[in-house]
Amino acid sequence: MAMGMRRLGLGLGLAVALSLAGSDGAQAERRAGAATVDLELVLTIDCSYSVNEREFRLQTGGLAKAFLDREVIEAIEASAKGAIAVSVIQWASWESQILTLPWTIVAGAAQATEVAARIAAMPRLTQEGGTSISAVIDRACDYFQANPARGDRRVIDISSDGRNNSGRDVRRARDQALARGITINGLAILSEAATLGYYFDLYVVGGEGAFVENAASYDDYVHAIRRKLLREITGNKLSRAPFGRQ
Repeated sequence: MAMGMRRLGLGLGLAVALSLAGSDGAQAERRAGAATVDLELVLTIDCSYSVNEREFRLQTGGLAKAFLDREVIEAIEASAKGAIAVSVIQWASWESQILTLPWTIVAGAAQATEVAARIAAMPRLTQEGGTSISAVIDRACDYFQANPARGDRRVIDISSDGRNNSGRDVRRARDQALARGITINGLAILSEAATLGYYFDLYVVGGEGAFVENAASYDDYVHAIRRKLLREITGNKLSRAPFGRQ
């Protein structure tokens, strides 16, 4: 019986792997003639119960301000292809992830300014709920398939002030994303939990050049997201040293 169960497990695992490979392969064919960019970047905004309206606005305002930053724009323009593709997902519990900025190519100041304006003006659309980092990782992985542009790198940017407490084990979501060549970076907002950065380093982030950026509070988010965007755009290959020693 035990041997039969193991074989069944292996068979199911192989079926899932083949299904993912087939899906990714079909998508690669559909995108063969698409525009190419240096980076496909999914940015996420925490809208869980712990995030009030002011904190939500500090996230959207800080992210918008980062796209207006001269150094960020110059980093995009100086990249090999001179362009990135970005999107934004608001998220909370396992059942609440809302796409609020569809895939948009940014290739200079004009597009960056437009993206900044759209992010700054976006309303809060998710239902308040728990913190499902695993669900937003899954949602972002699926959403890469809808991107009409092809990127040399695919990155999910997880910003949160809490640990995964809704949905499946975050490590399983992370590992499946990494198996598809997707990097996950983290922005840990330490206002609710001072050790959240360690949690992100152990359970959330992974992939080539992955890192954790800290924001001491929501008021510090604007500085942290700027630093994070610069590292992601430039493809800064910092080592995956334990948190606090990067």
